[in-house]
Amino acid sequence: MNDKPKILYVDDEEINLQLLEINLKQHYEVITSDNASEGLEILKNNQEIKLVACDMKMPMMNGIEFIKKAKEKYPHLPFFLLTGFDTTPQIDEAVNSQLIIKHLKKPFDIAEMHAVFSKTIAS
Repeated sequence: MNDKPKILYVDDEEINLQLLEINLKQHYEVITSDNASEGLEILKNNQEIKLVACDMKMPMMNGIEFIKKAKEKYPHLPFFLLTGFDTTPQIDEAVNSQLIIKHLKKPFDIAEMHAVFSKTIAS
């Protein structure tokens, strides 16, 4: 039986999905999706997901749009935004309104990410 917490990571770049999964699989069961619509479906079918992280810049629906939609149905879940860019007013607003827990920068700092994720899941 797998007792690792399940997390969902949504990013349109396959390399980022693979990197996060490889680096965090010893701590989490990482479910990945390469688009926001599929990410919403995965959430619907996996009630045991404990945390969601997603990329900001994605085609069709950006990370904040995805999180707003997901948060309507899953208000209890913590969400994180990952981006290769500095913070923007839109990202600041997402943090200030508690839409997201934190904005994490790419390239990933795996130690920081694991520390933040494990603390969030534990609380």
